Amino acid sequence: MKPDTATILDKEQGTIIKKWHGRLPVAIVFPNVYRLGMSNLGMQIVYRLANEFPEIVCERVFLPDDHSPPKSVESGRLLTDFPVVLCALSFEQDYENLIRLFLLAGVELFAAQRNNDSFSAGDPLIVGGGVATFINPEPLADFFDLFLIGDAEVLLPEFLQSLLALKSRERHAFLKSLAHIPGNYVPSLYEYVWEDGQFAGFRSKFQCPSPVQKTVCHGVEKSGHSEILTPETEFSDMFIAELGRGCSRGCRFCAAGFIYRPPRQWKAEAIIKAISERPQSCRKVGLLGMEMTEPKSLAEVSEYLLGESCSLSFSSLRADAITPELVALLRQSRLKTAAIAPDGGSARLRRVINKGLSREDLLSAATLLVGAGVMNLKLYFMVGLPSEGDEDLDELVILVEEIKDAIDVIGRERGRLATIVVSLNSFVPKASTPFQYAGFAGVKSLKLKIQRVRKGLKVLSNVKLHVDKPDNAFYQAVLARGDRSLGPALVELVVTGRNWKQVFKGCGVDVADVVRPREQHEKFCWDIIGHGMSPGYLWQEYQRGLSEKATPLCDTSKCKRCGVCNVS
Repeated sequence: MKPDTATILDKEQGTIIKKWHGRLPVAIVFPNVYRLGMSNLGMQIVYRLANEFPEIVCERVFLPDDHSPPKSVESGRLLTDFPVVLCALSFEQDYENLIRLFLLAGVELFAAQRNNDSFSAGDPLIVGGGVATFINPEPLADFFDLFLIGDAEVLLPEFLQSLLALKSRERHAFLKSLAHIPGNYVPSLYEYVWEDGQFAGFRSKFQCPSPVQKTVCHGVEKSGHSEILTPETEFSDMFIAELGRGCSRGCRFCAAGFIYRPPRQWKAEAIIKAISERPQSCRKVGLLGMEMTEPKSLAEVSEYLLGESCSLSFSSLRADAITPELVALLRQSRLKTAAIAPDGGSARLRRVINKGLSREDLLSAATLLVGAGVMNLKLYFMVGLPSEGDEDLDELVILVEEIKDAIDVIGRERGRLATIVVSLNSFVPKASTPFQYAGFAGVKSLKLKIQRVRKGLKVLSNVKLHVDKPDNAFYQAVLARGDRSLGPALVELVVTGRNWKQVFKGCGVDVADVVRPREQHEKFCWDIIGHGMSPGYLWQEYQRGLSEKATPLCDTSKCKRCGVCNVS
């Protein structure tokens, strides 16, 4: 019987296999199982960038589902065979998985306990990147030698070139040399400062910059896309291409709209060039970022896909960006499920969060989608948003009923009614957004809100309700806003498997304090990452939200509001 790695490789297209002799081994770790990891486009981009170096052999390592020591997919080597480990971190929920993976591998968890004189196989240099580290790297800071903050296309080649140029692998000296380069955050070179028991900022060593400024790419000839296709993913042999990074909409709850500033939408030619590189037998294409793409570019890409007889898939769609070309593509794709994200249940809440969608936009989008053959319509909402009241929840129910009435007209004409799935998620206030000042609503309050919505929707036929668990959202809020004190607690949690609240309390973490509302002039541990926004901008946006004031779309050619573009 073939080993698991051989079975996996047999099903893949695009795998890069290199001999190890004379090359620097680099592992890229995704802290979850293969099926989920291979659905992550960022990890695939890093895999390609690293393997473009002839002197490097880069292989993938995922969390084993059988508690065995983690091995690479390409050669079946143990993680401890790699002197350099790159970790792709997209979700706070994977923090435990990363610790679990390192424990299974026998890798020293805490950076301070690793050999300071050198890094090598068995005692590797551990480097983190990915969206979770851009938002708030601090809960994992004690585990990492280095974080690369920004776009891999800019940061990773320079880092790998520095590695290859080393004459000795002296850990401390190498990290110190990197710390003055934008986008390189070495946590061991920064200490917390406390005043009267409150976090008061950072003290850096060796005059390291504070904050560490993220580094971004401003344009691409070819958009990021799938490098490896396999049926063993969430998307099953679908070719994924990104439409851009960041979002000009500025929804106040959304980290991507702030940490990826300035928003960059790739040109249609760059997107089409990426799609054209798919295997010719592949006709399933997924597009990332359709909620933020300009209708003109989306129309061009849709027209290309129509000409290629491709089917389209996407996670969710901007309700006011549906073009005739896109509707035609949806019909060709025979897409049966599509999602729209009103996020706020009432018109008032949509003003609070700066969503910019009207009731008419949502009704129009729903009827266009169902008219194009979509029989399962998903609607994404949040509960627990700042200033939310019962009247907002009641308006959510009314909106769903109005959408149902509108699409039922189409369904009756066709003899089959579409189904609506309402996905109700608890709001988690994220660092580096205007709503970082808001508090978490609380588990009891969220349960009451969910119960109210459930009661209102249960009388509607063909409407299903999916909800997350408020306790899970509470845990995510703690991870999203926590500092370095969470590190030992996370290790204890993984080792013991006990209830997270008990473990955190036993480790001295006051979870209620972590998720409380914040004041205007408070210092935050995540401020160590500089996103280029002017001091006070996020607070101003928070106040505009509470006042239900709209903030216009980002126009990077002339906008001066947040300071990122620094237009004179």
